[in-house]
Amino acid sequence: MATPAAPAPFILRAAEAADIPAVTALINSAYRGNSSTAGWTTEAHILRGRRIDEAGLAKAMAEPDTVFLLCFEDKALIGSVQLQKVGDGVGYLGMFVIKPGLQGRGLGRWFMGQAEATARNFWGVTRMTMTVIGLRAELIAYYQRCGYALTGERLPFPFDGLSAALVEGIDLAVMEKDFALAPAD
Repeated sequence: MATPAAPAPFILRAAEAADIPAVTALINSAYRGNSSTAGWTTEAHILRGRRIDEAGLAKAMAEPDTVFLLCFEDKALIGSVQLQKVGDGVGYLGMFVIKPGLQGRGLGRWFMGQAEATARNFWGVTRMTMTVIGLRAELIAYYQRCGYALTGERLPFPFDGLSAALVEGIDLAVMEKDFALAPAD
């Protein structure tokens, strides 16, 4: 499975089963716990527990038309994103993470562009969707700057036994990017 070329020293490749422990640790470090507070993508103030466990990641990786794209700086895993074809011409971008201490230097925007290009190349998608915790206004604003728009659709938060709410009113806002209206970077 080929992926777009990355500027040195970044390397992109699809995740393999052997990557599951490292990817699980990266995702959890970016979303929950003390390490997540080094970045701005943390959910630690609204949810406690793990974002995902190894079994859940293995299950997500095994879904049809799904790839987890990994980003390495030298040999260190610094980014991960779930890409999935969810319909004719429609892709889903989820669990998008950059290692918390590296956030804020433009790497996320570059990596997102690579992820979108990968989905377009693999599946010919013309639209990408994602879900974002509705309480995360700063994260929604970031995705809007990247060309995503709120659809108005809200979904219940999928509590799966790994997480517990610290606040009330947690749901998911659906966002979408139409490449004809907001071309990929």
